[in-house]
Order: sequence, then structure tokens, then C-alpha cells
Amino acid sequence: MRKLAAFSIPFVGLKPGKHEFEYQLDKEFFEDFEYEEFNSVNLKVDLLFDKTPTMMELNFHAEGVVNVNCDLTNEPYDQPINGDLRLVVKFGDEFNDDNEEILILPHGEYQINVAQYIYELVVLSVPLKRIHPGVADGSLESEVLKKLEELSPKEAKDIDENENGEDIDPRWNKLKNLLNDK
Repeated sequence: MRKLAAFSIPFVGLKPGKHEFEYQLDKEFFEDFEYEEFNSVNLKVDLLFDKTPTMMELNFHAEGVVNVNCDLTNEPYDQPINGDLRLVVKFGDEFNDDNEEILILPHGEYQINVAQYIYELVVLSVPLKRIHPGVADGSLESEVLKKLEELSPKEAKDIDENENGEDIDPRWNKLKNLLNDK
């Protein structure tokens, strides 16, 4: 966590007004959080730090790519990241981060470490279901995709109709034979 000291902003020495900070992230940043979902990382995070006498407003913008594995094929691909986070920092009697948009720091604090907020911004910017772009457009050749296609349910021509006109998968007909085999 010592490496994350670069993400500490000593706001006591900053004049009121807007200040810009820029961070370049790589895989090592996420290893410090013991997050190993990314194969590689190339991200730039811009932070606009607006300080007023009574509070501070932090606007994060992350942009770049993370290399992740596809959930269907396990093939690695570059997932574009473009995310924003707004955080308001106020001062109070004790530390409180219950609200995800408002952080309350004790009156005696002199700096804020933004590493955790950058980490959360990036991780939450990755889609829940990670699908390789080649799967969506059909251009990816993979053994896993071939096996999925082989095991998928057959075409509509293999499905019979019952007396009510409803489609029946032929695999269910085999189960019906179990009732007749007494």
C-alpha cells in the first residue's frame, strides 16, 4: 500500500479553486488491491479537484482499456473503459463514508487518498458480462465456440408439434417412452 501514497492529495496546502491531477494506471495498481481480473491495464484518470472554504468536489474521469478474459470463450480481449465519478468531501466531527457520493472527513484531516475511489470507478466501469467483440459479430474462431454450437439445441426442423400445435423437443419424446415401458 506504500505505492498508493502517490494518490494522496494534501489539500491543506492548496488554494481555493480548481486543480487538476492526472494518474496513469497499470496492472500493478490493481495488484495492490489484490484484484487479479485484469490481464493488462492502460488507463488514464483525470481528476478535477475543486476546493472551496467549506467543502471539496472531486470529479474523476477514467479512460483507456483493460485486457480481460471473455466470459464465454475465456479468450483475452481489450475492453474499453470510459467512466465518471463525482465525490463531494465535507468536514464533520468524525469520518463517514456511508453515502457513496458524499465523504465526511474529520476537521483535523489535511489530505485525502483517492486510490480507493479510482479503483472502484474502474472496476465498476467494466461490464458485468464480458463478451469478446468477435463473439458478437461472429468473427472469432475458437474451440469453445465450436463446442457450444455442437451442444446447443437443434434447429426448428428437429422439433415436432404435439396435438395442441405446440412445439416439442424430440428429447422429451424419449422421456415419454419411459411411461409406456412398464
